[in-house]
Amino acid sequence: EIGLGGRINMIMQSAFFKLSNVIPVEDAVKYLKESIEAAYGKKGEDIVNMNYQAVDRGIDALVKVDIPEEWKNAEDTKKAEEKEVPDFIKNVLIPMNRREGDKLPVSTFVGREDGSFPNGTAAYEKRGIAVNVPEWQIDNCIQCNQCAYVCPHAAIRPFLLTEEEKKNAPESFATKKAIGKGLEGLEFRIQVSPLDCTGCGSCANVCPSKKKSLIMKPFEEQYEVQSVNWDYAIEKVEPKEDLIPDDTIKGSQFKQPLLEFSGACAGCGETPYARLVTQLFGDRMIIANATGCSSIWGASAPSTPYCANKEGKGPAWANSLFEDNAEYGYGMALAVKKMRNKLEDLMKEFIELNIDEEINVAFNKWLEGKNEARASKATAAAIIPLLDKEVANERGRAILKEIRELKDYLIKKSVWIFGGDGWAYDIGFGGLDHVLASGENVNVLVFDTEVYSNTGGQSSKATPTAAVAKFAASGKRVRKKDLGMIAASYGYVYVAQVAMGANMNHLLKVLKEAESYDGPSLIIAYAPCINHGIRGGMGTSIAQEKLAVETGYWHLYRYDPRLKEEGKNPFILDSKEPTKPLRDFLETEVRYTSLKRTFPEEAEELFAAAEKDAKERYENYRRMAEEGTVTAE
Repeated sequence: EIGLGGRINMIMQSAFFKLSNVIPVEDAVKYLKESIEAAYGKKGEDIVNMNYQAVDRGIDALVKVDIPEEWKNAEDTKKAEEKEVPDFIKNVLIPMNRREGDKLPVSTFVGREDGSFPNGTAAYEKRGIAVNVPEWQIDNCIQCNQCAYVCPHAAIRPFLLTEEEKKNAPESFATKKAIGKGLEGLEFRIQVSPLDCTGCGSCANVCPSKKKSLIMKPFEEQYEVQSVNWDYAIEKVEPKEDLIPDDTIKGSQFKQPLLEFSGACAGCGETPYARLVTQLFGDRMIIANATGCSSIWGASAPSTPYCANKEGKGPAWANSLFEDNAEYGYGMALAVKKMRNKLEDLMKEFIELNIDEEINVAFNKWLEGKNEARASKATAAAIIPLLDKEVANERGRAILKEIRELKDYLIKKSVWIFGGDGWAYDIGFGGLDHVLASGENVNVLVFDTEVYSNTGGQSSKATPTAAVAKFAASGKRVRKKDLGMIAASYGYVYVAQVAMGANMNHLLKVLKEAESYDGPSLIIAYAPCINHGIRGGMGTSIAQEKLAVETGYWHLYRYDPRLKEEGKNPFILDSKEPTKPLRDFLETEVRYTSLKRTFPEEAEELFAAAEKDAKERYENYRRMAEEGTVTAE
């Protein structure tokens, strides 16, 4: 009613002072309202007034509830029947989520002495925290799959069904004829998991159909029926991932996301990027994750959102420190390289023994396509059954045994280094620079929220001019570091800046190009954050990314060293000249507008400086696109 959503702190405080009488309630109200002005004054008059109302309503709306005496010794009762779940879920995850982890005996962790936890445990939490969840309007849907593409929690997905799968589906599981080349004879459905959805509304907001295909409806109206439908889709409908190329928005979303149901904020700007990467490369990914927001939503024990497909393949994830994550991922890449070179040496030695023609042919095919993902998958599938073959030569048997022990490395690995701007621009920059300079084949994805998100919004070198952040309360007075141009100056690093909401196809193209490049790649992804204070809320984060590019606040570009080898300009400016004033963007975020209220004169000065910085940055990129000379601002 007030407009504060789930924020109840002021209501509870005023109720406490009314009931406790530790000080006169009139004094308590006075002090509370003074604290509101001090804490929220810079966020605007509306926020202050809403909190004032919360204080008043906390007193006026008090209702006494008499507690029955028998409740004193009441026992907890199960609200739902427990499904059959893995031992780890039953013995570790459920007790820990009940805050009973301190009661677990050491014996519970026998077999996990190395501290590793299984993937995919987040899927068992079913938190049911959304107030509203999307309802699919089947007749309006144009089957673009953009809703799934932007979902931060992979809680809405497209499914393709055969006639048999459709026939066996629940009565409420409505479908329509799938459209698109390669999808003939299949049925299509968009399915939501109400118990995993956070209710951000990103999917409904981004839906491009003339009449919205997704409408946010109360959770209570949908969760029973749609939870049954979700279970059917996940458990009984076989994935159909390769019918459409995954370099399209639509095709990419038929691939299973191997990052699902994380604890990230509703509307998070980071997780859609990471989820998409897992859809493209997840079954052969290794991730080194810097400490920060991405390590918290990436693995908050006992919840692990990274998961595996039905073949048991998925991202292998590990978290290092702020200051050495790039080196950590670099070490992973070197280890993988060492193992695969060992495989190459063993196969060549076996071929020279000339004792089995069938195995020799398979090994030669692997050697030819060793560094190509698709080829190495096919040759690995052919080689693995042959490793148990009996051969007469003793050395040959020993070689096959060694290869069998290293079989996980037959498929080309995709090594990724994840982290935020606090890591990449600041604390871990030295290591990142070292790794990029090495020339090794690693892929770096930076979630650029322009602040230290996980620790509360402190200023980083990614924070732009005029932004208000902790340690920059009167606005940042120096411009943002141009990390991309610093990396591009090496000449052999693939570098790109992306913003999902500004150009979804551009993001797909960048991810494909970066991963295929045989060298270091750096992708800097603009990620709206709750710390920004977006006027429309986090459910509009995709639109905010679009506005950032339209106003010249952010730019889309690629620097591909392979083009230089072809005699072409390696720098491509993919976004157009700004079509809207920069202030159109600044006026939509509290981190900028709060400066106008607190320090109006400084705000005007810094906004003018921000406009100057943005113009210079665009002109620099435009010149590079025309001339091909890289310069870091």
